[in-house]
Amino acid sequence: MSIVLPSPGRRVPCEECPLRAMPHFRAFEPAELKFVSSFKAGELQAETGTTLLSEGAHSAHMYTLLSGWAFRYKALPDGRRQILNYMLPGDLLGLQGSVIGEMDHSVEALSPVVLCVFQRDRLDELFRNHPGLGFDITWLASREERMLDDHLLSLGRRTAMERAAYLIAFLHQRAAAVGLDGSRTLHIPISQSHVADTLGLSIVHTNKTLRKLADRKLIRWHDRACEVLDVDGLMQIAEWDGLPERKRPLI
Repeated sequence: MSIVLPSPGRRVPCEECPLRAMPHFRAFEPAELKFVSSFKAGELQAETGTTLLSEGAHSAHMYTLLSGWAFRYKALPDGRRQILNYMLPGDLLGLQGSVIGEMDHSVEALSPVVLCVFQRDRLDELFRNHPGLGFDITWLASREERMLDDHLLSLGRRTAMERAAYLIAFLHQRAAAVGLDGSRTLHIPISQSHVADTLGLSIVHTNKTLRKLADRKLIRWHDRACEVLDVDGLMQIAEWDGLPERKRPLI
């Protein structure tokens, strides 16, 4: 199922959210859907390269990614950055700032995105009156921690080619789970610079590594995009079993 972008100025009602029709997401109870519909303050559209959240900032909002791709990162004072994870439709952004008070990382749009906007000052109401939704938010935070565990294992113990194979297979599986593969070829909208900043490699080393995967007919590299030709082959190189198949929450 492909995600249809809302037109400018149009708000997608939660009851008609295209993500909710996907089997990947758990269904809401009627009272939960009513609350989330009132919890949603609007929508935000942003172009590729837009900073959606900034490290150290205090935001009055948290967001769910309705469509598009984004990534979380931290940066050193000299501009070097480490990409921590990638955000896809259904992912929650800004929870850290809502709970702790300020963001400890930044988020940038990797493609044009549409975000559902939620007022963080109603988060206590969510936990108090809708424990099922409160558990969902806890589940999403735990899932993020689990993914970061896997990323850290990859950075610490996999070879460069294993790291690259894992990253691309991971992004392909996550995209497929939310219907981004559809009936056409999936192009992951990342540049070699993004891969380097995720894997902790130089651009030169990254380029050589990706060429090895391409030579094995596992991927095809385009301008600022990666096409996956053989996800099973990538998983075999990375010695990765893939993401668990289970329903997940959607706020």
